[in-house]
Amino acid sequence: MLLNPIWQLVFKKDIKILKIDMIEILKDKIDWVGALNTINHTDFYFSYDYHHFSKNQGEEPILIKYSTKEGVLLLPLLLRKIEGTVFKDAISVYGYAGVLTNIPLENFDRDMFQKTLHNFFKDNQIISVFSRLHPFMEYQDEILEGLGSISDQGMVVYLELSLPIDVQRAGFNRRLKTYLNKARKVCTVSMGTTEEELDAFIHLYHENMKRVEATESYYFDKPYFDALMASKDYEPCLMVCRDNETQQIIAGAIFVKKDNMVQYHLSGLHEDFFELNPIKLIIDEMRLMVSEEGYEFMNLGGGRGGSNEDSLFRFKSGFSKAFKKFKLWKYIVDEEAYQILIEEHFSKYDDINLNEISYFPAYRADVTEFSEAK
Repeated sequence: MLLNPIWQLVFKKDIKILKIDMIEILKDKIDWVGALNTINHTDFYFSYDYHHFSKNQGEEPILIKYSTKEGVLLLPLLLRKIEGTVFKDAISVYGYAGVLTNIPLENFDRDMFQKTLHNFFKDNQIISVFSRLHPFMEYQDEILEGLGSISDQGMVVYLELSLPIDVQRAGFNRRLKTYLNKARKVCTVSMGTTEEELDAFIHLYHENMKRVEATESYYFDKPYFDALMASKDYEPCLMVCRDNETQQIIAGAIFVKKDNMVQYHLSGLHEDFFELNPIKLIIDEMRLMVSEEGYEFMNLGGGRGGSNEDSLFRFKSGFSKAFKKFKLWKYIVDEEAYQILIEEHFSKYDDINLNEISYFPAYRADVTEFSEAK
């Protein structure tokens, strides 16, 4: 059987790579890590390990590698089969992802890239793509603009660690400084290195998720945390805060260091110590440590659901007024198939205006939310 000339099958370790024109699909860890090593600054959200231990059942991690003579562009995604159809869709991992490249933008042929990527999605029956973009990779907008839509989803707060320590602290609000001074008198922050400390943190984290009524997707299990802390793709760091009098662990947070970036990933707090707010002390102690280590940025993230007004955003913005926009990329590859799936998904709900559904992709929206609302 003769193949279309743009298709090439590359046999490597039981067919790990499918090459289409200038695109390779990487699934093997050695290939994935090797591709990331060609980029000056990445983040742990792009790593092979993070994709594999954070994926849900039925999701397949892939790294799309687009090559030109000037360099490469990388796009990590999780592929999902759409039940009952021949189609698939793709999403990004929890966190900040999108495209990475070492190609100078002045030499980048965006039209060729977008055409090649579209053809890859179309040929592989991937009908929609969703990715949370990385606030610190400012070229992502320019590369993806015109391919689907890019929308603002609030702001993230970050600390500029290259500034002198006292200049960083000068950016704290007055109330935060009061909290930090009070907390330092009664509790102590240290690095968590034992299994017992990790288990204590997991318990605090899960209790937090219950209090804020988080969705099931935020209830990461013990294997997730074990894998997160064991990976060599980046440098994880568990920080715990103990009450000086009882030596009880009252709060904890996991930070992840990679290249020039530190991410404030997850945290947990004992409900009896809300007023003391030891998480703030943990962040400040981590800030001091990674500033000395030479990192450039600590990303604290944004508010819940991208809000710039909720208590979580106010908590984070007490540390800094340095903000970056957090954006989402949504691309419908096959409009006809996309609309058919939406109509089938909501076929029992004639009174719903399908144009008002904001969830993407709409054919995966939870129909029970609509039935309860009516």
